[in-house]
Amino acid sequence: MPAEASAATPTTPHAPEATSQNPAISDATSEEPHRFRTFVEDNLDTLADHPDRELLVYQDRRLTAGQFRSLVHRMAQALAAQGVERGTTVTLLSGNLPETLAARYAANLVGCRVNHLYNKLSADVQAAIVQDVETQALIVDPQYADRAAELTAAAPVPHVLVLGESKRELGRDMLALAAEQPDEPFVSRARPDDICTIRHTGGTTGHPKGIVTTFEQVNRMRRMVAEARPAEQEAPRQLACTTLAHAAGMLADNVIQSGGCVVLHDDFDAGEVLATIERERITHLFLLPPLVYQLLDHPDSEHRDLSSLRGLTYGGCQASPARIADAVRRFGPVLLQFYGQNEAGGISVLTPEDHDLDRPERMRSAGKVLPSVEVAIRDTDGRDLPTGELGEICVRSEGTMTGYWKQPELTAEVLRDGWLHTGDIGFLDEDRYITVVDRLKDMIVVVGGHVYTTELEDLLNSHPKVLQSAVFGVRDADRMEQVHAAIVPAPGVTVEPEELRAAVRAQRGAMYEPSAITFVDALPLTDAGKPDKKLLRKRAEEAA
Repeated sequence: MPAEASAATPTTPHAPEATSQNPAISDATSEEPHRFRTFVEDNLDTLADHPDRELLVYQDRRLTAGQFRSLVHRMAQALAAQGVERGTTVTLLSGNLPETLAARYAANLVGCRVNHLYNKLSADVQAAIVQDVETQALIVDPQYADRAAELTAAAPVPHVLVLGESKRELGRDMLALAAEQPDEPFVSRARPDDICTIRHTGGTTGHPKGIVTTFEQVNRMRRMVAEARPAEQEAPRQLACTTLAHAAGMLADNVIQSGGCVVLHDDFDAGEVLATIERERITHLFLLPPLVYQLLDHPDSEHRDLSSLRGLTYGGCQASPARIADAVRRFGPVLLQFYGQNEAGGISVLTPEDHDLDRPERMRSAGKVLPSVEVAIRDTDGRDLPTGELGEICVRSEGTMTGYWKQPELTAEVLRDGWLHTGDIGFLDEDRYITVVDRLKDMIVVVGGHVYTTELEDLLNSHPKVLQSAVFGVRDADRMEQVHAAIVPAPGVTVEPEELRAAVRAQRGAMYEPSAITFVDALPLTDAGKPDKKLLRKRAEEAA
C-alpha cells in the first residue's frame, strides 16, 4: 500500500471474487498494454536459465530448477482445469515439502490468494481460518490427511487436492492431475492489486489475524530486501528448518531468485541442523531466537564443521542480548538480526559488524532503520516523541500491509494516515538504531508501574543458573496482573526460586520480582518458533 494511503483503504481486502458483479476478476485472459509480472514469473524465468542446477533438497530427493519449474506450470494447469479461479483462495495444509513451494507458486500464477496454515494450531482454529478466508481449494500434505478430514468436516471446501497418495480418501491426487498436464509456461493471471497472500499471525496473543498483501506489494518488498541484502560472491545454500508458512517461505523465494539452493527439513532439530550445515555446506540459516539458543546449547555445536555458514539471521521475537553474545562467540561474525512484522514488512537490520562484543549497547538494539522505511516513536496521544524517549513504534513504508482480512475496524485501529502502529514499545537513538523494549500486549501493568518482559527475561537469562526464560502476566482473583516466569535451568545445576527473586530485586527492584516461578525442561514454542506465552499463561491460570 502506498505510504500516503488512508486508513480507510484496507477495509476491502476480503475481496475480489470471480462473480458477475466483478467481471474484471473473471476475465483472466485479458491482456494489459504492459502486462504486470509477479515475483513467481520472475523466479521461474531465473530457473529457466539454468535448468540443471540443484534447487531443492528434501531427505533423499534432489530437484533441479527445471524439474521444479515444470512442476509449477503443470500444477497451475491442473488448478485451472479443476475450476480454481483468479481472485479465490487456495489454502495449504502442508509441511516443508518441495511440492508445498510448487503449489504456492502455481496458485499465485492462477491469480489466487494463498493462505498457508500453521500446522500446530488447533483443529478448531484451523477450521475457522479455512472457512473465514473463503477457501476454494485445500491442498493437503498426505501426512496431514487425518487433520484435513477433520477440517473439511467442520468447514467444507469445493476442492480438496492431495500432494500425492493418501492413506485415506480425501480428494484428488494433485500430482497425478499435474502429470496429465503440459509443462508449457502458464501465463500469470494475477493483477497488481489482487491479493497474493493472507498470512495469519501465530495466535500467541489471541485468535490469528489474517494479514493481506497484494502482488504489487510483494514485488515492492522484494525490491526492499534486495537493496538491504549484501552482495554475495557465491550462490546461497539456505536451510529451511522452520515452517514455510512463516519467514522460511519468503527466504526460500529470495534464494530461488538469486540462483541458490534450499535444503528443506520437516521441523527444527538442533542436532540435525548442525549435521546438515556440515554435510550440505549450508551458507544461510534463519531461526527465531529460542531456536538459536537450542543450536548454541547443543553439544555438537562445538564439534561440527560450520565454516560454510555466512549468515545466521534471527528475528521474529525478542532476543536476549546475553545469549546472542554467546552465539557470536560460538559461531563467529555471522549473526544478523532482522526486525520486522508481517503487518509492517522489514523495519531494521543489525548487521554482523554491529554484533560487536565490545559494544553491548549496540547489541541490545534491533539494528539500524532500513533506508526505505520511516519510523516514528509516538505516545498514547499519537504525538511524536524525541530521540531516546520510549513510545510505540510506528512505521510507514512500501512493505506495509493492505489490512486485516475482513476486519476493517481493527485495520483502521492499526493503520492511521498511512502509518502502521506496530504495538511494539521502543526508542530510536541519534544514529537511527531502534531498540524494542516490549510488546504492548506483553507489558505487565503492576502496582507502581510497568514491567517490560524482555528486560526481565534478559536479566534472568544472564543468571549463570538459567538457560532460558519467558516472562508473562497472569491476572489474579482481583484482576491484578502478577509477574510469572517460566525458567529452563542450566544443565546440571539446582536453582531455587528465591535465589532468582533476590537477583531480580537487587538489579531491578521489587516491582520486577516474579510472584511465581515455574521450572520447565523446555519452553513451548509456536509453529514459527516463538515462546508460546499464550499456552504458558493458560497453564498458569489452570494451576491457580
